[in-house]
Amino acid sequence: MIEDARRRSLGRGLSALLGEEDAAPEAAPRTIRIDLLRPGRYQPRHQFDTEGLQALAQSIREKGVLQPLLVRRLPGQAEAFEIVAGERRWRAAQLAQLHEVPVVLREIDDREALEIALVENLQRQDLSALDEAQAYQRLLDEFAHTQEAVAQAVGKSRSHVANTIRLLDLPNAVKQMLDEGQLTAGHARALLGASDPLSLAAEVVRRGLNVRQVERLAKRAKTASTAKAPREKDADTRAVEHELTLALGTTVKIDPARAGRAGTLSISYRSLDQLDELIRRLRRVPAAIP
Repeated sequence: MIEDARRRSLGRGLSALLGEEDAAPEAAPRTIRIDLLRPGRYQPRHQFDTEGLQALAQSIREKGVLQPLLVRRLPGQAEAFEIVAGERRWRAAQLAQLHEVPVVLREIDDREALEIALVENLQRQDLSALDEAQAYQRLLDEFAHTQEAVAQAVGKSRSHVANTIRLLDLPNAVKQMLDEGQLTAGHARALLGASDPLSLAAEVVRRGLNVRQVERLAKRAKTASTAKAPREKDADTRAVEHELTLALGTTVKIDPARAGRAGTLSISYRSLDQLDELIRRLRRVPAAIP
C-alpha cells in the first residue's frame, strides 16, 4: 500500500512530491542557508545550460525562488542537506547571490531520490535523451526495477523506457553527437536500426537530414545488407550440386527458388572445348517422362 501511494505521488507530479497537495506540518517549507546544501548524488543531468541558468538567476533576483527545493538530511552531517529536486534553482540562486533558499525537508531513500530527480527533469523537459537513458538504466541496475516498474514510477510507457534505454547501445561516437546536440533523440532512435550507425550518423550531420530521411536510409541499408547475405543451403541442395558436378566434370551451383522469384542452376566452364563437351553431355540426357 505504501509503495502504491508513493508511485501515485510520483505520477501526480512535482506538486505531490513537494507536499503541496496536503497540509502536513512536516511538508511545510522552511529556509536553509545555501552553503548547507549539497548537489544530489542521483541527479540524472550531467550538463547545466549556462545561458538558461543566467536567465533563471535574473528571474530569481526579481521574484525570488518561487518553488522550494526538495531536500533530505545527509547521514552523519547534522547541518548538511542533499538536494533531491531543485539543483538548477540552487545553482541559479547562487548566481543571484542569495544567502538562503526555501526547501521542503523529507525522509527519502536512495531509490526514491533517483526517481524524484528523474521525474523533475522529465517534467521540465530539460533532460537529455542520454541522461534519461542512463537514469532508467540505474533504476534497473542499482534498485532491481523492471522496465514496467520504471515506466510506472516516471509516468512513461514501457515502450518509451525500453526504446530510450536502447540508445545506450549506440557507438560512443554517436552518443557523443547526441550529447552535443548534433543529433536529436529521434535521429538516435532511427540509427538503432542501421547496420552502420556511425557512418549514417556522420551523413545525418553532414547533410542535415531529418528523422524521416534517416529512417528511410536505415531501412534501405538494412534491406540491402539482408539481400546480400547468402542463405544457407539445405543438405539436399548441396547433394544435388555435388552429384551434378561429378557427372558433368565442372562446378555446378544451385540457387533454390524463393517466394516471388525462380531458382537458378549455373554451370561453369573454362574454355570453348569444355562448353562443347558440356553441350554434348546434356544432349545425351534423356528427356523426363511425365
